[in-house]
Amino acid sequence: MGYLGEIFVMAMTAIFIQNFVLSRFLGLCPYLGVSKKLDSALGMGMAVIFVMTLASAITFLINKYLLLQFDLMYLQTIAFILTIAALVQFVEMVIQKNAPALYKSLGVFLPLITTNCAVLGVAILNTTAFRSDGISAYNFLDSVLNGFFSGLGFTVVLLAMAGLRMRLEKAELPKSMKGMPIALILAGIMALSFYGFMGFKI
Repeated sequence: MGYLGEIFVMAMTAIFIQNFVLSRFLGLCPYLGVSKKLDSALGMGMAVIFVMTLASAITFLINKYLLLQFDLMYLQTIAFILTIAALVQFVEMVIQKNAPALYKSLGVFLPLITTNCAVLGVAILNTTAFRSDGISAYNFLDSVLNGFFSGLGFTVVLLAMAGLRMRLEKAELPKSMKGMPIALILAGIMALSFYGFMGFKI
Protein backbone atom coordinates (compact mmCIF):
# COMPACT_ATOMS: atom_id res chain seq x y z
CA MET A 1 0.00 0.00 0.00
CA GLY A 2 1.42 3.39 -1.01
CA TYR A 3 1.39 6.55 1.05
CA LEU A 4 -1.83 7.76 -0.62
CA GLY A 5 -3.45 4.49 0.42
CA GLU A 6 -2.30 5.05 3.99
CA ILE A 7 -3.81 8.56 3.93
CA PHE A 8 -7.10 7.12 2.65
CA VAL A 9 -7.12 4.55 5.48
CA MET A 10 -6.36 7.30 8.00
CA ALA A 11 -9.23 9.40 6.64
CA MET A 12 -11.77 6.56 6.73
CA THR A 13 -10.64 5.58 10.22
CA ALA A 14 -10.86 9.12 11.63
CA ILE A 15 -14.17 9.98 9.95
CA PHE A 16 -16.14 6.74 10.23
CA ILE A 17 -14.47 3.88 12.11
CA GLN A 18 -13.02 5.72 15.12
CA ASN A 19 -15.01 8.95 15.01
CA PHE A 20 -14.14 11.01 18.08
CA VAL A 21 -17.77 11.83 18.87
CA LEU A 22 -19.57 8.55 18.18
CA SER A 23 -16.79 6.04 18.87
CA ARG A 24 -14.60 7.69 21.51
CA PHE A 25 -17.43 9.86 22.94
CA LEU A 26 -15.32 13.03 23.02
CA GLY A 27 -16.69 16.46 22.16
CA LEU A 28 -20.30 15.69 23.12
CA CYS A 29 -21.00 19.18 24.52
CA PRO A 30 -20.82 21.06 21.17
CA TYR A 31 -22.22 17.99 19.39
CA LEU A 32 -25.49 18.28 21.33
CA GLY A 33 -25.42 22.03 21.92
CA VAL A 34 -24.73 23.41 18.43
CA SER A 35 -26.60 20.83 16.36
CA LYS A 36 -29.95 22.63 16.29
CA LYS A 37 -29.34 24.49 13.01
CA LEU A 38 -27.26 23.61 9.96
CA ASP A 39 -25.54 27.00 9.64
CA SER A 40 -24.31 27.07 13.23
CA ALA A 41 -23.30 23.39 12.98
CA LEU A 42 -21.30 24.11 9.81
CA GLY A 43 -19.63 27.14 11.40
CA MET A 44 -18.67 25.16 14.49
CA GLY A 45 -17.43 22.29 12.32
CA MET A 46 -15.18 24.60 10.29
CA ALA A 47 -13.81 26.17 13.47
CA VAL A 48 -13.09 22.73 14.98
CA ILE A 49 -11.38 21.53 11.78
CA PHE A 50 -9.15 24.62 11.80
CA VAL A 51 -8.31 24.32 15.51
CA MET A 52 -7.74 20.54 15.37
CA THR A 53 -5.45 20.79 12.35
CA LEU A 54 -3.33 23.64 13.70
CA ALA A 55 -3.31 22.21 17.23
CA SER A 56 -2.09 18.86 15.88
CA ALA A 57 0.81 20.58 14.12
CA ILE A 58 1.82 22.88 16.97
CA THR A 59 1.43 20.34 19.79
CA PHE A 60 3.48 17.78 17.84
CA LEU A 61 6.35 20.26 17.57
CA ILE A 62 6.02 21.33 21.21
CA ASN A 63 6.02 17.70 22.33
CA LYS A 64 8.99 16.66 20.18
CA TYR A 65 11.29 19.67 20.48
CA LEU A 66 10.40 21.03 23.92
CA LEU A 67 8.75 18.52 26.24
CA LEU A 68 10.77 15.46 25.19
CA GLN A 69 14.06 17.33 24.81
CA PHE A 70 13.92 18.86 28.30
CA ASP A 71 12.15 15.94 30.02
CA LEU A 72 9.00 17.96 30.68
CA MET A 73 6.40 15.36 29.66
CA TYR A 74 4.52 15.90 32.93
CA LEU A 75 3.55 19.32 31.52
CA GLN A 76 2.07 17.86 28.32
CA THR A 77 -1.62 18.36 29.16
CA ILE A 78 -1.10 21.94 30.38
CA ALA A 79 1.04 22.84 27.35
CA PHE A 80 -1.50 21.37 24.94
CA ILE A 81 -4.46 23.13 26.58
CA LEU A 82 -2.64 26.49 26.48
CA THR A 83 -1.87 25.96 22.79
CA ILE A 84 -5.50 25.06 22.01
CA ALA A 85 -6.76 28.04 24.04
CA ALA A 86 -4.55 30.44 22.06
CA LEU A 87 -5.80 29.00 18.76
CA VAL A 88 -9.43 29.23 19.86
CA GLN A 89 -8.94 32.84 20.90
CA PHE A 90 -7.55 33.58 17.43
CA VAL A 91 -10.50 31.81 15.72
CA GLU A 92 -12.97 33.64 17.97
CA MET A 93 -11.53 37.04 17.04
CA VAL A 94 -11.58 36.22 13.31
CA ILE A 95 -15.21 35.00 13.38
CA GLN A 96 -16.35 37.93 15.52
CA LYS A 97 -14.85 40.37 13.03
CA ASN A 98 -15.81 38.68 9.75
CA ALA A 99 -19.06 36.83 10.60
CA PRO A 100 -20.87 38.50 13.52
CA ALA A 101 -24.08 36.53 12.89
CA LEU A 102 -22.24 33.22 13.09
CA TYR A 103 -20.38 34.42 16.18
CA LYS A 104 -23.70 35.24 17.85
CA SER A 105 -25.29 31.90 16.86
CA LEU A 106 -22.34 29.89 18.20
CA GLY A 107 -22.51 31.79 21.48
CA VAL A 108 -20.76 30.16 24.43
CA PHE A 109 -19.89 27.03 22.45
CA LEU A 110 -17.11 28.77 20.49
CA PRO A 111 -14.88 29.46 23.51
CA LEU A 112 -15.80 25.98 24.75
CA ILE A 113 -13.65 24.54 21.93
CA THR A 114 -10.81 25.31 24.34
CA THR A 115 -12.08 22.61 26.67
CA ASN A 116 -13.39 20.38 23.88
CA CYS A 117 -11.84 17.07 24.83
CA ALA A 118 -11.93 15.92 21.19
CA VAL A 119 -9.33 18.57 20.26
CA LEU A 120 -7.14 17.64 23.22
CA GLY A 121 -7.73 13.94 22.47
CA VAL A 122 -6.40 14.30 18.91
CA ALA A 123 -3.31 16.17 20.15
CA ILE A 124 -2.54 13.53 22.78
CA LEU A 125 -3.25 10.62 20.41
CA ASN A 126 -0.84 12.05 17.83
CA THR A 127 1.99 12.15 20.35
CA THR A 128 1.34 8.96 22.34
CA ALA A 129 0.24 6.41 19.72
CA PHE A 130 2.89 3.80 18.94
CA ARG A 131 3.10 0.94 16.47
CA SER A 132 3.76 -2.64 17.57
CA ASP A 133 7.50 -2.19 16.92
CA GLY A 134 7.69 0.71 19.37
CA ILE A 135 8.02 3.46 16.75
CA SER A 136 5.69 6.47 16.96
CA ALA A 137 2.58 5.88 14.85
CA TYR A 138 2.45 9.48 13.58
CA ASN A 139 5.12 11.73 12.12
CA PHE A 140 4.51 15.47 11.71
CA LEU A 141 2.55 15.20 8.45
CA ASP A 142 0.52 12.25 9.74
CA SER A 143 -0.35 14.23 12.87
CA VAL A 144 -1.59 17.20 10.82
CA LEU A 145 -3.62 14.93 8.51
CA ASN A 146 -5.08 13.01 11.45
CA GLY A 147 -6.11 16.29 13.06
CA PHE A 148 -7.75 17.45 9.83
CA PHE A 149 -9.60 14.17 9.24
CA SER A 150 -10.71 13.98 12.87
CA GLY A 151 -12.13 17.51 12.58
CA LEU A 152 -13.82 16.48 9.34
CA GLY A 153 -15.36 13.49 11.12
CA PHE A 154 -16.60 15.79 13.88
CA THR A 155 -18.16 18.09 11.26
CA VAL A 156 -19.84 15.20 9.41
CA VAL A 157 -21.65 13.92 12.50
CA LEU A 158 -22.47 17.47 13.63
CA LEU A 159 -24.12 18.27 10.27
CA ALA A 160 -25.94 14.92 10.21
CA MET A 161 -27.27 15.55 13.71
CA ALA A 162 -28.33 19.09 12.82
CA GLY A 163 -30.18 17.87 9.72
CA LEU A 164 -32.02 15.19 11.67
CA ARG A 165 -32.97 17.56 14.49
CA MET A 166 -34.31 20.14 12.04
CA ARG A 167 -36.45 17.47 10.40
CA LEU A 168 -37.74 16.29 13.77
CA GLU A 169 -38.82 19.81 14.70
CA LYS A 170 -41.60 19.44 12.11
CA ALA A 171 -42.54 15.93 13.24
CA GLU A 172 -45.36 15.21 15.67
CA LEU A 173 -43.60 14.10 18.83
CA PRO A 174 -44.91 13.72 22.37
CA LYS A 175 -44.22 16.85 24.38
CA SER A 176 -41.96 14.95 26.77
CA MET A 177 -39.73 13.81 23.88
CA LYS A 178 -39.09 17.22 22.32
CA GLY A 179 -35.72 18.91 22.69
CA MET A 180 -32.92 17.12 24.49
CA PRO A 181 -34.63 13.71 25.00
CA ILE A 182 -35.02 13.07 21.27
CA ALA A 183 -31.52 14.51 20.66
CA LEU A 184 -30.03 11.93 23.06
CA ILE A 185 -31.95 9.12 21.38
CA LEU A 186 -30.72 10.32 17.97
CA ALA A 187 -27.14 10.44 19.28
CA GLY A 188 -27.46 6.84 20.47
CA ILE A 189 -28.87 5.65 17.13
CA MET A 190 -26.11 7.47 15.22
CA ALA A 191 -23.46 5.93 17.47
CA LEU A 192 -24.91 2.46 16.81
CA SER A 193 -24.98 3.09 13.05
CA PHE A 194 -21.34 4.26 13.04
CA TYR A 195 -20.44 1.25 15.17
CA GLY A 196 -21.25 -0.83 12.09
CA PHE A 197 -18.14 0.58 10.42
CA MET A 198 -16.01 -1.16 13.06
CA GLY A 199 -16.26 -4.42 11.15
CA PHE A 200 -14.67 -3.00 7.99
CA LYS A 201 -11.18 -4.18 7.14
CA ILE A 202 -9.33 -1.49 5.18
